[in-house]
Amino acid sequence: MARSREARAVRQANPCCFVIFGASGDLTARLLMPAIYRLAAQKRLPDGFAIIGLAHSHRSDDEFRSGLKKALDEHVSEKADAETVAWLMQRSCYVQGEFEDPAAYDRLDQVLKRIEGERKILSNRLFYLATPPASFVPIVKRLGEKGMAQEKGGENGWRRIVVEKPFGTDLASAKTLNGELLKVFSDAQIYRIDHFLGKETVQNIMALRFANGIFESLWNRDRIDHVQITAAETVSVESRGKFYDSTGALRDMVPNHLFQLMTLVAMEPPTSFVANEVRTEKAKVLHAVHPFTADSAMRDVMRGQYSAGNVSGKNVAGYREAPDVARGSTTETFVALRLMIDNWRWAGVPFYLRTGKALVARRTEIAIKFKEAPFTPFRETPIDTLGENFAVLRIQPDEGIALQFNAKIPGPQLALGGVQMDFQYKDYFDAAPSTGYETLLYDCMVGDMTLFQQAEEIETGWRIVQPILDDWREAPARDLAIYPAGGEGPASADDLMARDGRRWRRIEVGRNRP
Repeated sequence: MARSREARAVRQANPCCFVIFGASGDLTARLLMPAIYRLAAQKRLPDGFAIIGLAHSHRSDDEFRSGLKKALDEHVSEKADAETVAWLMQRSCYVQGEFEDPAAYDRLDQVLKRIEGERKILSNRLFYLATPPASFVPIVKRLGEKGMAQEKGGENGWRRIVVEKPFGTDLASAKTLNGELLKVFSDAQIYRIDHFLGKETVQNIMALRFANGIFESLWNRDRIDHVQITAAETVSVESRGKFYDSTGALRDMVPNHLFQLMTLVAMEPPTSFVANEVRTEKAKVLHAVHPFTADSAMRDVMRGQYSAGNVSGKNVAGYREAPDVARGSTTETFVALRLMIDNWRWAGVPFYLRTGKALVARRTEIAIKFKEAPFTPFRETPIDTLGENFAVLRIQPDEGIALQFNAKIPGPQLALGGVQMDFQYKDYFDAAPSTGYETLLYDCMVGDMTLFQQAEEIETGWRIVQPILDDWREAPARDLAIYPAGGEGPASADDLMARDGRRWRRIEVGRNRP
């Protein structure tokens, strides 16, 4: 029987002013506003809630509200409730300003104080940096100079800041960014957001492992052969050529999204689900990753770049033909890695990670491959091999968990076939539509940092991939495989697993069966 979210006890977030830097941008329209709308519709936002947008363009409060309404019309998949939309619009206003202009922060502070006075709410302020990374440090510095980051207690309330990825472009820049943030805000005030961690299935990894003895007892090197983590996208670089050509698949996806999934799979049971306990165990996993050397970076990392092809019936130009991409670019749009975790639980178990653009299907999943059972009892039967045992955690697009095992095919002869148990969230729970940001924004407002990364996690992730970046800088074009758009990536990625006697799961259109 479906169980509604609304049937559970609802705790409202703390009263606060939600300040969005870059409020006229795509992130605000596509993800933040739909998430805020759904929190309001679920009655998780208190009466003492307000939205203040700050951006470069000149517009009135009414024009800003009109833009927010348009964003909700376009990006809320369910029909927006008019009363909820009106409730949000009554609590929204706009401040025009350049991010480096001190006068903009004076205007912002005046608006904040006016709203807090009119609504008689505690002065809690959540600053969200929905801006290009180059604006992070200037904004933080101005907030510090104006005293807007200080928490003095009492009527001053709390101050928190949300920073979007990318958190730097390499280890050195990540350290610099963290250092600048920590000059103004304490680490307890900084929420480094990764929207993957707002997905229900990602959070369910811990529930699956630690609430079910049948799984956790198998979750080790004695029972698991290897782990595959895939984040496949059908989209090409589209209009993001300028950003992507200086970033690439490794920087864009691996130190953040894929490493976060890996740490949740590999972490030890925390003593509790308090934020520091969970984040400590995740950090231990990253510290235990066997470091890359120049040789292993060449051997255990494969990269590719898509050429012209067809994705879902649509012709796609090659990466180098995309706007704002250098004609001879060597930026990778696909990367696959083989990692080893040097600890007692995972010694000898390889973790294979891959991500790419312009692939045949959109799919993010974690596949746990269990070791095969002994074949001896079946040597006198017509069975040649046993089917593979997989536990597959699907993150997107159809969130759920599947388990494949062998069963006897009905009939007088002993014959086995692979069968599957498949759990989908939408089948069992009355799950509301979600961007993944709903949970994360709510956690920011209540002060729960469990799903957010510490500075140490960020820097350790970059430390792992830095030798790869160094190797590619020395030889920009070496081993860059070209793969056609609409496929499953370069053949070199298949070779990465084939030399270990393993193979990737297929990236298929529709439900991907184990």
